[in-house]
Amino acid sequence: MSAKGRATKTLPFDPIDEAARQWGRRWGAVEQMHAVTSLMRVQQLVLAQLDDILRPHGLTFARYEALVLLTFSRAGALPLGKMGERLQVHPTSITSIIDRLESAGLVVRRRHPQDGRAVLAEITSEGRQVVEAATADLVAADFALGSLETEQLRQISEVLRPVRRAAGDF
Repeated sequence: MSAKGRATKTLPFDPIDEAARQWGRRWGAVEQMHAVTSLMRVQQLVLAQLDDILRPHGLTFARYEALVLLTFSRAGALPLGKMGERLQVHPTSITSIIDRLESAGLVVRRRHPQDGRAVLAEITSEGRQVVEAATADLVAADFALGSLETEQLRQISEVLRPVRRAAGDF
């Protein structure tokens, strides 16, 4: 079954292994291509599962992340620009995310008290309730990574840390 609950045809081979085989006939960097293709495919699969878990809460993973960020802030509010930076999304994307959350009554927009040009997104009490319920569902589903052991999860995080550091993530 796919993440959307539809039956899908399982291939009798790993398509990424086959792509790497074909790639190697033409170009170099086969291991890098295999790794990045695997990483991107897993990202697609996990994101689809997370979105399925969050759908009953009226959320996508992007909207969930925005609510969590607001929950973590001291005042429950942040400037939209700062949210975009922290979530690493384009200003247009954060505006769209906040539009949807505001329409659902999960955040409100407010003028920044010290900077009249800036707009704050502030989580509502309903937003806090939704993020708590959604988080409980994600935790119960092991964030769609239940097929991995705890040590494997730690290894993934450590293997990816140098890539994130080299990209300036921290």
